[in-house]
Amino acid sequence: MLPQEIIRKKRDGGTLSEAEIGFMIDGLTKGSVSEGQVAAFAMAVFFRGLEMPERVALTVAMRNSGTVLDWKGLDLPGPVIDKHSTGGIGDKISLMLAPILAACGGFNPMISGRGLGHTGGTLDKLDSIPGYRSQPDLATFRKVVKDVGCAVIGQTDDLAPADRRLYAIRDVTATVESIGLITASILSKKLAAGLDALVMDVKTGSGAFMAKLEDSRALARSIVDVANGAGLKTSALITDMNQALGRNVGNALEVVESIDYLTGKSREPRLHAATIALAGELLALAGLSVTAEAGRAKAEKALGNGEPAEIFARMVAALGGPRDLMDHPATYLKAAPVVKPCFATGSGTIAKIDARAIGVAVVSLGGGRRRAEDKIDHRVGFSAVLGIGEAVGPDRPLALVHAASDGAADAAMAELRAAFTLGAGPAEAGPVVVETLR
Repeated sequence: MLPQEIIRKKRDGGTLSEAEIGFMIDGLTKGSVSEGQVAAFAMAVFFRGLEMPERVALTVAMRNSGTVLDWKGLDLPGPVIDKHSTGGIGDKISLMLAPILAACGGFNPMISGRGLGHTGGTLDKLDSIPGYRSQPDLATFRKVVKDVGCAVIGQTDDLAPADRRLYAIRDVTATVESIGLITASILSKKLAAGLDALVMDVKTGSGAFMAKLEDSRALARSIVDVANGAGLKTSALITDMNQALGRNVGNALEVVESIDYLTGKSREPRLHAATIALAGELLALAGLSVTAEAGRAKAEKALGNGEPAEIFARMVAALGGPRDLMDHPATYLKAAPVVKPCFATGSGTIAKIDARAIGVAVVSLGGGRRRAEDKIDHRVGFSAVLGIGEAVGPDRPLALVHAASDGAADAAMAELRAAFTLGAGPAEAGPVVVETLR
C-alpha cells in the first residue's frame, strides 16, 4: 500500500478498508508514514468524515498500537469500569466518582488527561496534591486498582501511542474538531485500558467544546455506537455546561471541593446530581445494579456510609500522596496569597453565564496553559461561584478570586464580571442531565 493513495481515496470521498486504516496507523506508530502524510490524512478525514465501520477500524487500530491491559490474571471480584468526560468548567466528577464506583463493587482504572484549552484537566487537579504520582508504571497502576478499587492516573507511553502522536498533529493542523477523530482518540485509550463497561459524560453548552446540543448528541451517538461496535458496553449522558459544575473552579480548589463532597461537608446540588446519574448508569451497565435508578440508590448509600472518602484517601496514599489529606487538606493544598470577592456592577438575578469565559479567566490567572510547556499555578481560581437563578448584590459576590497578585486578581475580576449576565426577574437553569443515549 502507498500512503498517498490512501489519502487520495479519502480526499475524494471514498470509504477506507480496515486494512488501509490499519496501514496508516501502523505507519504513524513506526514512523514509516511521514508527519506530512498523517496531517494530510487527518485533513481528508476532517472534510470527508468517517463511516461507522471506518470509525471502529480506526479506534481498534489505535488501541492496538500499544499495550492493551488485561485484568483477568488479577482475579478481580468485580467488573472493570470507567467514565470519561469531554471536559468542562469546574468538572471534578472523576475525583468523586472513582471511589464511589469502587465502594459499589467496581474496579476503576481511570486514565485521565490534562487541561485542554479553557477546560480543566483531572491530572492537573491531582498534581496539586504533594507527592501524588499521576503517571506511575503499569505494575503500580494495576496493584493500586486491585488493592484499593480505583486509581486515577495519566496516559502512559505504553497505552495507545498512536493516539498521542495523531493528536499532536491534529492540534497544529486545525483538525481537532472531527467527530470521527475525537471518537477514536477517546475510545482507543479506554479500549486499551481493558474495560468491561464505560459511561461517557458529553458536555453541552457555553463551557463545552461542543456548545450546540445537536453537535454534542452527534458525538455521544458516535462514541456509543463505536464503543459497542468494538465490544465495549457503553452509554452516554449529555450534561449541561452552561455554568460551572460545583462551586470551585481551579485545580487545588476543586480538590478541596471534592474532599468536602466525599466527606459530606458540602455537596452542591447540580454537581451531586451529575455524579450520581453517571454512577447509576455505569453500575447498571456493568451489572452491579439492576437498573440505573437502583444504581443511583446504591451510590447514595455508599456516600452515606463514608466508604468512598476512605477509598479516596487510600488511593492518594498508595500513589504517594499524604495519608491524612482528608483530615487536613489545608495543610497540603497550597492557598493563593490573594483572595478577593468579585462583585457584579449591579444587583439582580443571574440570567446567563458564559462558562467558557470563566475557564479562560482561570487560564489567565495561571491555572491553565497557553502553551504545552507552561507550568500551572495550582493555587489560583475561583471559589463560591454562583449559578443561574441566584441573586447578587453589594453583599453577595459572584465569586471569590484566588490569585498570585493583586494585579492578577483585578484582571480576573474584569473577565469574571463579563461572563455573567444579570436580569431583573427570576431565572432557572435547565436540568444538569439533558439526555441519556444507550
